[in-house]
Amino acid sequence: MSLVEPTPDLRLKSILAATDFSEASQKPLRHALAIARHYGAKLYLAHVVSSLGFTLVGPDAVSAATEAAWRDARQLEDDLARRGALAGVRHEVIVRQGEVWEELEKVITQEQVDLVVIGTHGRRGLGKLLLGSVAEQIFRHADCLVLTVGPGSFQENAVEGTRAIRPFLLATDFGEASLQALPYAISSANHFRAKLVLLHVVSAVPTPESTRWYTAGDVMQMRENARMASLRRLEELTQNATLEVRPEFAVEFGSTNSVSEKILQTAEKLMVDAIIMGLHRSAHIATVTHMPWATAYEVVCGARCPVLTVRN
Repeated sequence: MSLVEPTPDLRLKSILAATDFSEASQKPLRHALAIARHYGAKLYLAHVVSSLGFTLVGPDAVSAATEAAWRDARQLEDDLARRGALAGVRHEVIVRQGEVWEELEKVITQEQVDLVVIGTHGRRGLGKLLLGSVAEQIFRHADCLVLTVGPGSFQENAVEGTRAIRPFLLATDFGEASLQALPYAISSANHFRAKLVLLHVVSAVPTPESTRWYTAGDVMQMRENARMASLRRLEELTQNATLEVRPEFAVEFGSTNSVSEKILQTAEKLMVDAIIMGLHRSAHIATVTHMPWATAYEVVCGARCPVLTVRN
C-alpha cells in the first residue's frame, strides 16, 4: 500500500528571493523569477540592511545604508525590467533594516510566502563547506519550502524551458521528514513532467573489512537482501501515487558519515535538475552536527543543482 495519499498539484502563490545585490545572488534570483513566472506567483525581492556593524557608528549610518540599499534595489528592478526578466511577473521590492533573519521571517509570515529562494557562496572554512550565515539561518529555520541555489548549480534551469527536463532526485531515509517531502517531490515531478528518482542510502550493512564474523559471501548476501528490501520500500512509497513519468528507484551503500556523499554522487551521475530532501523539526535545530541536518547541510553546500528542503 502506498504511504502517500493522491497528491494535489503544488501551487506556489508567493515566492521570496533574498538578495544582497552581489554576484552570488544573480543565479538564485534567475531561478526565483523563472519559478514565479511558471506558477503565476508573486515575487518578493527582499534585502535587509543589517544593523550589526552600524550600532557603534550611530543611527545616521543605518539610515544612510538603508537609503543606499533602496537605490541598489531600484537599480536591480530597472535592470531586470530592461532585460524583460520581470515580464509577466507580479513583484514587490522590500528593503528593511534590523537583524536579517528576524526581518525575513516577518516578511515570510506577513506575505504568507510559500517558497524562499536563497543562494550560498559555498566557500570552505575549517575543512568544510559553509552556507554563509544568513543562508544558513534561512535554511535551518524557515517553516516554508526553501530552494537553495549554490554557486555550482547549473546556470540555466529547467523551469525556463530552454532545454529538456532532467530527473528530480528525492533522497529518503524512510523517516517522517522524508515522507513529508514525498508529496512535494511527486507534485513537482508531475508539474514539469520530470522523472522522479527515489534514492535510499543503506548505511547499516557490514563489510568484510569491518568484521571478522562474516565471510565475504555472507556480506554479499546481506547487502543484496538489504538492497532488495530497500527497493521494495521505495516502490511502496509511490505504489498508489499518480506519476506522469514512470519513477526509478536507486539504492546505494555507504557509512553513516558518507550518506551526503552518496546522494551527491547519484545526483551527479544522473545530472538531476533538483534534489529534494525532508528536514526534521527539532528543538535542537541549531546543532548543525545532528546527523539529519548535517547530511542536508552537506548536500546543499555541495550540490550542482538546486536543493529543495521541506520541514516536517
